[in-house]
Amino acid sequence: MSLAHNAVPTPRTPSDDERVREVVRAGLEDFLAERERTDVPAGLDAGLVAELSALALADGKRIRPTFAWWGWRAAGGADLDSAPAPVLRALVALELLQCCALVHDDVMDRSATRRGRPTTHTTYADRHRTRWWCGDAERFGDSVAIVVGDLALSWADDALVTSGLGAAGLTALWEPWRAMRTEMMAGQYRDLLASARREESVPETMTVARLKTAAYTVERPLHLGAALAGATPELVDALRAFGRDIGVAFQLRDDLLGVFGDEHVTGKPVGDDLREGKRTPLVAIAFELAAEAGREDSAALLRSALDGAEITPALVEEVRATLRDLGAVQAVEERITELTGRALSALRDVDMSGDARSHLLRLATKATTRRR
Repeated sequence: MSLAHNAVPTPRTPSDDERVREVVRAGLEDFLAERERTDVPAGLDAGLVAELSALALADGKRIRPTFAWWGWRAAGGADLDSAPAPVLRALVALELLQCCALVHDDVMDRSATRRGRPTTHTTYADRHRTRWWCGDAERFGDSVAIVVGDLALSWADDALVTSGLGAAGLTALWEPWRAMRTEMMAGQYRDLLASARREESVPETMTVARLKTAAYTVERPLHLGAALAGATPELVDALRAFGRDIGVAFQLRDDLLGVFGDEHVTGKPVGDDLREGKRTPLVAIAFELAAEAGREDSAALLRSALDGAEITPALVEEVRATLRDLGAVQAVEERITELTGRALSALRDVDMSGDARSHLLRLATKATTRRR
């Protein structure tokens, strides 16, 4: 009798990116536990730490630390088994910065869920209501979320400063770190402004995508990792060019998922972008195509969905059909393909270490074809 059915399966070896995510999670656990031990006795509310920890340790994609890691490797940085602890702590700082952005973004967008769990402002507003505290529950929830986001930002800086990098290391990463924080906030403000102005300009919405997502998600993390490893200016320029285009393509994919995605996969309700009145490149392209085709009825439907109409499943389906019919979905897919191709070209002739090039090409494909 064959014993094949009783054989013990060979454990699958984690990929490099999975190992990076594991290292970042472990680093987050250690850092957050350390802050709890030091900051809670000093007066910080333990509930705030628990809320931030729950968000930070939830199932996230860890995109920014992953790109920073491959920026480090592209410039000759050591592998995971030999990487200095301060470099790994820098990856933790990136994820804490992301937590700040998520918490604040959820307040501004009025999002109800994030990473498959209630958003911070929703959690604290519900707590206010169920405990019959005085004042306005929504305002309380928003205010606490601002504090939690600020705490994440402060701790992101703390993670860098206490990483053990030393003066030279901190000086090397300060340019990308400073620029990344500023660009993130500039993009967020322009995003708010675009909604307030009912922006329908494709160039302006693409600028928002570049500042709010591309620089902060791909370009600057790559820059940061490369700077830590002492990259040449030529390599930094190539990585940043790659990151800008892949980052915008990533945002365009996100825009499509916001309308066409499966909320059980994305972790956010479908139609949230419509409900929030977001002027994304997807809808700006749709307005442009509607104007060219004389389709005022289609433009009117989109404006209604973005400007306060009740977002029902039927309306979401109608918007989806309109975006397809106008050719906006196809146009966005073509831009994603164009941006991805240009990004890959940026890496073609630059020298980089080991297998970093092949990993970056794979990450580019993953970021622009993802379903969540």
